[in-house]
Amino acid sequence: MDKTLRAFGNVSGAIAVGAATLNTCLYNVDGGERAVMFDSLRGGIMQQVIGEGTHILIPFIQRPIVMDVRTKPREIPSVTGTKDLQMVNIKMRILWRPVVEELPILYQELGTDFDERVLPSIGNEVLKSVVAQYNAEELLSKRGEVSDRVKREMIKRARNFHLTLDDVAITHLTFGREFTKAIEMKQVAYQEAERQQWVVLRAEQERQAVVTRAEGEAEAANIITKAMELTGNAIVEVRRIDAAKEIAGKLANSRNVVYLPNQGGGGGSGGGLLLGLDTK
Repeated sequence: MDKTLRAFGNVSGAIAVGAATLNTCLYNVDGGERAVMFDSLRGGIMQQVIGEGTHILIPFIQRPIVMDVRTKPREIPSVTGTKDLQMVNIKMRILWRPVVEELPILYQELGTDFDERVLPSIGNEVLKSVVAQYNAEELLSKRGEVSDRVKREMIKRARNFHLTLDDVAITHLTFGREFTKAIEMKQVAYQEAERQQWVVLRAEQERQAVVTRAEGEAEAANIITKAMELTGNAIVEVRRIDAAKEIAGKLANSRNVVYLPNQGGGGGSGGGLLLGLDTK
């Protein structure tokens, strides 16, 4: 029985040692990752890029360096000056990833924290160089053009550091307090100028209306004068009769008006009397 237990213990120990040895000879590369191999016997970093899966290595001689190659976002802020010496706060968002085929060179030159070493420096440099070619107003009116120039320059510079930029965009753009106040004052002045222009236009229209009304009245008076020359006082009598009809119509609708006929004798033809009675 003791021999059986001793043999089982030896087998279990051998299996455990073998499993531990096998574990040290294997490594995994997960999805979205790649690995480069450091080999101390063959001169350091090997130029082969190792893909996803489980791979074998030589313990104590080889060491895998696993690197994430998925696209990642990053925001780069910068404070820079425009062509007309206005300070502007600008933020740029980029989507970046390393060039998979160049991972060995990238690791040899920059290590695993290459994004921290490269992206902020080239981002600030590109933003400052591009923004300095535009004045403050052009940054607003030509924002698309500015964004395209920044994107082209960033892609060109990042390629020198074995990085690929999938997208570059300006997400935030603000000016200093003095420039913002100047823009507000300019907008107020523009609105005041528009209002004054409207006032002038209205006055001109009113003047035209007065002139047109005066011309119409003059023409009407001229027509009346010519009619009187042709018909004598007949037109005046017609106007008097029309006025009398209008007055009689208004008085007829009033309940406080009393008509007293003329009671005087003689052959006169005097009219009656209209009284306005106060009911208070």
